[in-house]
Amino acid sequence: MGKSHEYLNENLLLFFGKMYDTIVKNKFQVFFQTINRIQRGIFMYFDTHAHYDDEQFETDREQVFDLIHESGVELVMNPACDIASGKAAVSYADKYSWVYAAVGIHPQSVLEMMPGDIEEVKKMSSHPKVRAIGEIGLDYHYGADTKKEQIELFYEQMRLADMLDLPVIVHDREAHADCIDAVRAFPNVRGVFHCYSGSLETAKELIRRGWYISFTGALTFKNARRAAEVAKWLPDDRIMVETDCPYMAPVPLRGKRCDSSMLQYTVGVLAEIRGISPGKAAELTLKNGINFFDIDL
Repeated sequence: MGKSHEYLNENLLLFFGKMYDTIVKNKFQVFFQTINRIQRGIFMYFDTHAHYDDEQFETDREQVFDLIHESGVELVMNPACDIASGKAAVSYADKYSWVYAAVGIHPQSVLEMMPGDIEEVKKMSSHPKVRAIGEIGLDYHYGADTKKEQIELFYEQMRLADMLDLPVIVHDREAHADCIDAVRAFPNVRGVFHCYSGSLETAKELIRRGWYISFTGALTFKNARRAAEVAKWLPDDRIMVETDCPYMAPVPLRGKRCDSSMLQYTVGVLAEIRGISPGKAAELTLKNGINFFDIDL
């Protein structure tokens, strides 16, 4: 039996195992969409970082959600950038069984924070479908003049994640050294560096510390040599994929508004880099996302 058939059989077992729960909850439409995707041989993807709260989805958000699930996107994680986007992410998680949320304050929002925001993040984190604190981190590309405030906010949210025993989603832009210092300062916190742009050396330290690394459509760009080097080296159980939509659309759709249906192009390039089939790449990144966010299917 070929690899594609093995992959199909594994997914048949996975999704038929969900049949009872799906039918009991009267989610017949979602159930039959899943069966239809399996029959057509569409791979199952987990977009581990997507911003559907962004204003670019304001006019057609519901239609986009329908499109991406039909295209083979089995799960979506929507991280927050501030309190408002966190509340929006939680509302999508409430509405769609396959959407999950993360809550936190993005480094670019540091000057817009209000008293009590961290307490509100803590409150939102108690929602059963909030599975991480994020996205948090440092951005010295746009916020070089707020380094001190960013670092303080980053450490405060790392302490919160440590206390809540939740993983973190880290934004690291031109701040590699300080981000790694934060990882070292909180050895009990696990997380993922999303849209990874660091070195292979940094990646190796993150993996030693039990962290994950995730790639966007930037992996498909011609100048993504360093990301490709890291993607090739990473252990099978520590790699994830994402869109970071509505940004970072992959080749051949670069420049367009991105959504989770485009994840297949990033997975295809990842498969080429690692010398595996697209189905295998979809499978391992799906499993890793499920494990990282502790999602019970």
